[in-house]
Amino acid sequence: MRRDLHADLPDIRWPDGVEVSTYRAQSAAAVHAVMQLGYREGGGRVPALEVWQQRFESDPEYDPALCFVASDADGVVGVAQCWTSSYIKNLVVHPRLQGRGLGRALLLNAFKVFQQRREGFVDLKVLESNLRAQRLYESAGMYVVRRELVPD
Repeated sequence: MRRDLHADLPDIRWPDGVEVSTYRAQSAAAVHAVMQLGYREGGGRVPALEVWQQRFESDPEYDPALCFVASDADGVVGVAQCWTSSYIKNLVVHPRLQGRGLGRALLLNAFKVFQQRREGFVDLKVLESNLRAQRLYESAGMYVVRRELVPD
């Protein structure tokens, strides 16, 4: 899916008590734990912490300023992991905050940062079976640009 960044973006509304920062290696375990929860519900899997962290931090498109980490008083509650190619690799929200606007806020925050970097578009991939995520992305102005067959 794609979002044209030339248009104005809606205001970002963070849920009460949630603050956003960027990724730091010290938060890897908490970020990884939230990503595991998200993938359990949305399909797919996340490798073990050490493997995930090494792959993440050594990827040529890695920039810690493009990994947005949302936290509340109890810890990490959401992550938007983006690449330098104006691509959203992962968007995950802890189950206890789902339905409260955090996913939309993280998504809009990523759009805003890429817009500030003068990118024209931002892309992501989503499984056709993940209707909840598709509705979120469409509500934020994203549209389908290509369908790909996913092997079983």
